Amino acid sequence: MVIDDSIRQQFPILDQQVHGHPLVYLDSAATAQKPLAVIDAVRDFYLKDNAGVHRGAHELAARSTVAFEHARSRVAALVGAEGQEGGEEIVVTAGATAALNLLATAFGNASLGRGGKAARRFALKPGDEVVVSKAEHHSVLLPFQELCYRTGAVLKYFDLDPEGRVLADTADQVITERTKVVAVTHVSNVTGAITDIKPIVRRAHQVGALVVLDVCQSVPHLPVDLHAMDVDFAAWSAHKMYGPTGVGFLYGRRELLEALPPASFGGSMVELAYLDRPASYMDPPARFEAGTQPVAQMIGAGAAADWLMDLGMENIAEHEKAITTGLLRLGELDGVRILGPTTPEDRIGTIAFDVHGVHPHDVGQYVDSRGIAIRVGHHCAQPVHRHFGLMASNRASTGVYNTVADTDALLEAVAGVRKFFRVA
Repeated sequence: MVIDDSIRQQFPILDQQVHGHPLVYLDSAATAQKPLAVIDAVRDFYLKDNAGVHRGAHELAARSTVAFEHARSRVAALVGAEGQEGGEEIVVTAGATAALNLLATAFGNASLGRGGKAARRFALKPGDEVVVSKAEHHSVLLPFQELCYRTGAVLKYFDLDPEGRVLADTADQVITERTKVVAVTHVSNVTGAITDIKPIVRRAHQVGALVVLDVCQSVPHLPVDLHAMDVDFAAWSAHKMYGPTGVGFLYGRRELLEALPPASFGGSMVELAYLDRPASYMDPPARFEAGTQPVAQMIGAGAAADWLMDLGMENIAEHEKAITTGLLRLGELDGVRILGPTTPEDRIGTIAFDVHGVHPHDVGQYVDSRGIAIRVGHHCAQPVHRHFGLMASNRASTGVYNTVADTDALLEAVAGVRKFFRVA
């Protein structure tokens, strides 16, 4: 399938003007807009099937449950988790941040002896190591940093090269026999750089460490096969893959999820509860889905997964590469510095940049006045900004609906920033 400008017509929100200009949305790394297929799926669910899942015998409950689990299987298929285990490797959470906190909390519970003998492989003790990188989003860094505080483990990190790429070729030095967990980003939400995870996974498994991969910025843009990548856990959110907010996913290899102790407790995750003895918990993924599930959001996520697979992730990647090439021309503008790779190879269309002499918030307001939406700030990734000697930046990020005209509009706007603020 050839992806062309007609895709934009499937996104009603883009058919509007902002400050008298046609909307140019270049903030998909923060949240992607939603196609009609997703909007209609959520609306139809509320109109016809809305009910609690896994907790009722009436017709609506049965239909909701079937729809919920079908959506889980579609999300699994999108990331290569289909097969014998299927959707059972996908835990539904409130988002990627919730998924990563769930995992870090479960590791902490195992460190306290919860989960019995099977959970010992997740336990950490003083002197053990957890490895992250300087490129991590705070939702990766902070949960595992807190896990280290609670267990006495040591937090280590991969450094970055001058372009902001994770120095994966140092895996043999960074990951040691004491390393228990390696949690890294697949694609940086600041630089757009794709991490070469093969040497990291190889070395981690060589020493018996678990690999946790943040795939928030890769699932919407690239073909992702978690089985082929041989990672142990992965986390991502639906709203960045053109689905609803309020739902995300934790992938775990089936045998690991079966051994992992729960992290939150309540209804729908317990088999037997007592007053005088510990409860027994359900098999995964239910063990990790306490409380009321985000059912409508999950229906929308399943529709988004189907929509992406219908377009073809290879086609999406090829389309966005062309848009990325245009955006990289930002680096040719006077006084503009790109933070990250300056060529389209091994990266996605997420491009952070600094305009010399102008604060990122001022840049953002200036381009917004021309109807262009970009992100400003540290993008929840302060260490990588310090790597570039900055506290904040501007960020343009592409989606499947972006066109060459969008990149041209941004280039024209940014070209006028320094003159407007009289720093040229």
